Amino acid sequence: MKKFNNKIAVVTGGNSGIGYATAKELIEQGAKVVITGRRKSAVDAAAQELGAIPFIADQSVLDDIDTLVQEVQKSYGKVDILFINAGIVGESTLIESASVENFDNVMNINFRGAYFTLSKFIPILNEGASVVMLSSIVASMHKPSSSIYQASKAALNSISKTAANELAPRKIRVNMISPGPTQTEVMNKSGMDDATVKGIMDHLTNIIPLKKIGKPEDVAKLVSYLSDDAASFITGSEFVIDGGMTL
Repeated sequence: MKKFNNKIAVVTGGNSGIGYATAKELIEQGAKVVITGRRKSAVDAAAQELGAIPFIADQSVLDDIDTLVQEVQKSYGKVDILFINAGIVGESTLIESASVENFDNVMNINFRGAYFTLSKFIPILNEGASVVMLSSIVASMHKPSSSIYQASKAALNSISKTAANELAPRKIRVNMISPGPTQTEVMNKSGMDDATVKGIMDHLTNIIPLKKIGKPEDVAKLVSYLSDDAASFITGSEFVIDGGMTL
């Protein structure tokens, strides 16, 4: 018997990258998985490949979150696994040249959207449910030209720990996963061309002690573990997956 048989999971941003790999892993372990995303064609295609349930929702739009929660409740009742994964990097700029538009775009998805996704799902989480937030190693770094993205992930970690405390009476566990460099499309989506992305990845491979870039499946397997009974005594914890980069 698969460990997530009869479990309902929701993965935001599940049509590509880490979200896609996690949805695949959860489905393989028996869960029924709802994936969300902003682009209908991409979400529908991913759902068909995975055997997931597609739902078009933009994490930065609170009405979309409301509709998502209502539809999930109507169709499935309660949720056992919530992976809040959707996020963007935004533009790389120094603080002095940062734009309000970029600030709002990043914060509305990475922090405000994630916050209210959690907030609105709490009433329909089963007792003993698992919530996993996708953070990043940048939450504890302070590199130039990445202040907004770094701040969005630091804020996410803060509210995740508060949520872990608030939800403990219902045996709901909230944990964070902070990947280092991972082979996804996130940098291409931020406007970088393939040559630039390759140059960055080659450089990172050199400075990571394990001499390799992470894979979405690395995160997916950890989400699966944290959502299983084997992790029933783990909450409010941050798990770094970065090949030793932050050592």
